[in-house]
Amino acid sequence: MPEQPEEATLHVLELDARSLRGLAHPLRMQLLTALRHGGPATASQLAAKLGESSGATSYHLRQLAAHGFVEDAPEHGKGRERWWRSVHEGVQFHDALRNDPDPAVRGAADLFMHEVANTHTRELSTWLGNQNDWSDAWKRSSDLSDFTLRLTPEHALELIQRMHELVDSYRAQAPAEGTPDAETVRVHTHVFPTHTT
Repeated sequence: MPEQPEEATLHVLELDARSLRGLAHPLRMQLLTALRHGGPATASQLAAKLGESSGATSYHLRQLAAHGFVEDAPEHGKGRERWWRSVHEGVQFHDALRNDPDPAVRGAADLFMHEVANTHTRELSTWLGNQNDWSDAWKRSSDLSDFTLRLTPEHALELIQRMHELVDSYRAQAPAEGTPDAETVRVHTHVFPTHTT
């Protein structure tokens, strides 16, 4: 049986007003996601992957670096091209940013949240388009469900916290590198109120 890691901790950056403004751009968020999921890369490689110009990816990578999201990965460079890597594995967004007195921060928070939703949609569409490339075991082990509940805000918050705790408990059980059939799995959760018609 593969050896289990003693403790799986996620290195997460807590967003503040300054870092949020530096991140809240669709291409910057896509670049950061690509580096987190795909590992170190050059601006040219990321441009090809995302369908952008290398000038645009290079500029936005430098902006991400200025705000502490990415850094040089010199051990990957063999030529003149600059390699980048993500500094953190994720970010934490607090609701206070949506209520910040500065309208620029509130606008950045709105853009950030919409881009997170767009990322979820892209990832889900990619899975649906490519699911036949995966084994039957993985097709059986995927989920696309929705539920409608009647809750108070307090119950909704409790549900969110319990879901996050459950996901974190599986992070702590992550199989060792090289374990057969182990893959990176994306888990999306959405909890929001809606008016019934």
